[in-house]
Amino acid sequence: MGTVLSISPATKKASIMDAEVAGDGGKNDKSLKRHSMFVSLSWKKLVASSAKKSAKKVTPNPLPTRELPSSQVAQLNSENVRKTHQTEEKKPKAPIPVPVPTVPTQNSESVVQNGRLSSVQKQPSSVSLVSPRRIVIQASTGELLRCLGDFLCRRCYKLKELNSGEVILWFRNIDRTLLLQGWQDQGFITPANVVFVYLLCEDTISDSTDSPAELQGTFQTCLYLAYSYMGNEISYPLKPFMNETNKDVFWETSLRIINRMSAKMLQLNADPHFFTEVFQDLKNQRDSSESNLDR
Repeated sequence: MGTVLSISPATKKASIMDAEVAGDGGKNDKSLKRHSMFVSLSWKKLVASSAKKSAKKVTPNPLPTRELPSSQVAQLNSENVRKTHQTEEKKPKAPIPVPVPTVPTQNSESVVQNGRLSSVQKQPSSVSLVSPRRIVIQASTGELLRCLGDFLCRRCYKLKELNSGEVILWFRNIDRTLLLQGWQDQGFITPANVVFVYLLCEDTISDSTDSPAELQGTFQTCLYLAYSYMGNEISYPLKPFMNETNKDVFWETSLRIINRMSAKMLQLNADPHFFTEVFQDLKNQRDSSESNLDR
């Protein structure tokens, strides 16, 4: 008797499905393996290419440059020299100035015409180039004081009994009082200070003065401003210069003189020419009839 094998359809179908699943699984495994291989290859290529680029960019030890042969260097130098000569020939040549020796003469001058030395005769000139002569004015303190007194006597002609010695005595008494009282260490009366006093008196004292007291008060006001401006001390007392009877007149006259003469007072110290003019004007006030002057 023979053996009969029976195969159920369900078992066959399950085996077929298992086979198909197994086949699909094999295919998936193959695709995964193939995909992973492609990824690994592409990553290797990317790393290799980046390494090549970095190797190209960074060159820590550059290769030495090729040196030119000596013949080529000589040829280049000759070409540069030739080009330089050509550019210099194209530029316009300016004449080089050459100093011409000249011999100083008394009546002739040397003139260069067209590169030749020729002499020109000097014409006599009527105008001589001579520096202006300096004017020197000298006068002693006593002489300037006498000139100041003569000026006041001439200006105040209504005061018939006034003499220059009286005006000088007013000035010297005030200066001596300040020395004795210790208000100053040295005398104020110097030629420059006398010129300053004359500048103030010439503008302040008018010819309408008709009393000695008025003249003395105005003169002492001018002295106070001169001491305050030109003196060696910081301040001076008012008593030697001002009388109690004319206190208001003293300050009014002082302010009037300051407002009108400030510019000239500054100019007298700053401008030597102006000082010389005032100095000469004071010296011209000397009375010609008097020959004996106080020294």
